[in-house]
Amino acid sequence: MKALAICTVVASLIAAGCSSQKPVEAAAGATAGTAIATNAAKTLVVSTAAAVSRNVGAAFEETGSFEADETSDIAPAAAGRVIATPVNVGDFVRQGQAICELDHRDAQLKLDQAKAQLDQATAAVRQSQARIGLAGAQSFVPDAVPEVAAAKANFDSATAQARLAAADAKRYQNLVATGDVSQSAYEKYRTQQETAEAQATAARRQYEAAVNSAREGLGAVQNSQASLEGWRAQLGQAEKALADTTIRAPFDGFVTARAVAVGEWVVVTPPTKLATIVRTGSLKLQLQTPEQLAAGVKLGMQVVARVAAYPDRDFAGTVTAINPSVDPNSRMFLAEAKFPNGDAKLRPGMFATAKIVRPGGENGIFVPKTAVWRDKTTDSFQVFAVENGAAKMRVVVVGETAGESTRILSGLTGNETVATSHLSELYDGAPVQAGK
Repeated sequence: MKALAICTVVASLIAAGCSSQKPVEAAAGATAGTAIATNAAKTLVVSTAAAVSRNVGAAFEETGSFEADETSDIAPAAAGRVIATPVNVGDFVRQGQAICELDHRDAQLKLDQAKAQLDQATAAVRQSQARIGLAGAQSFVPDAVPEVAAAKANFDSATAQARLAAADAKRYQNLVATGDVSQSAYEKYRTQQETAEAQATAARRQYEAAVNSAREGLGAVQNSQASLEGWRAQLGQAEKALADTTIRAPFDGFVTARAVAVGEWVVVTPPTKLATIVRTGSLKLQLQTPEQLAAGVKLGMQVVARVAAYPDRDFAGTVTAINPSVDPNSRMFLAEAKFPNGDAKLRPGMFATAKIVRPGGENGIFVPKTAVWRDKTTDSFQVFAVENGAAKMRVVVVGETAGESTRILSGLTGNETVATSHLSELYDGAPVQAGK
């Protein structure tokens, strides 16, 4: 009986073990089937596009700020009280247009005084010229002076009389030698000769004195003319002083600041700033360029810039200056480009992103914009290449966007097929299926 009971218990245990093993095996088989079904469900159907390689213009991108072609802080040339400010900030002014008026009454009085003094000096010159027989631009000839002419005529007459007396004396001297006339007759003519020669000598001295007097008169004319020129210079200074009371724009441009108002007193030292004018017909763009690009930047290269105010417009300029020095701290140098700005769309101070276009071209790789995914956690751009039913993540450097395409600067070879949908659900190695 005991043996029978033991056999019954063992048989029960064996049966229980066999019955419990079957549910475990069944559960394991069910779990495996579920996993296979789950993996099959994660295969994503994505749209794809081929990366395209094409020749593009060679360029490199820099940033900078626009500056006015010319900026002028206007200061007065003379001290005075402001009586008018005919321009405001934002006004466009032409070269020579008045931008500030100072009280000009004192300057006008000094100008009137200078004009009167100049008239007096002019009259004095004319009087001194008349004394020596000059008129206008006529050259000085001493014998043309009336006093000199009279003295010269008297001298010529006396000289002729002296020659005649000398001839008579000589003739009578010869007659005395032949005994035809007496010695007393000869002495008479000899005396007449000496008298005539003395008169000629006196007439010559009078003539020389008259010439000297005329030359002194010419000196007086020259002194008067010098004085006249001095008064003309003073008149010019007075005219300038009056003109300086009106401050004018040095060139065409816009008023960006007006620092004074009517009633203020402005000074020259230190100079009072009246207004600021900027020339905006063309603007300069200062581009901070890495030193490794120094060999590639040349004068005359084209520059294409964009600003935030006009995101879809390209502004064209030209490299006009290159700083020969490199900043030892930043290892950058300045390249300056000039942009025409006839429509005044660009403004000084605007920040710009610009491309300096190199001559020739280079190979560029482009993918649809929808193929580029930005990973915010790593602040990087990613593209998923579809290879053998799996997504292969590529970290890329993106360039410019043209239409619906984005240029890839590095990370792709140009032979890939890339996913353009479900990018947020993809990861490296994710199973995918290319769809339409």
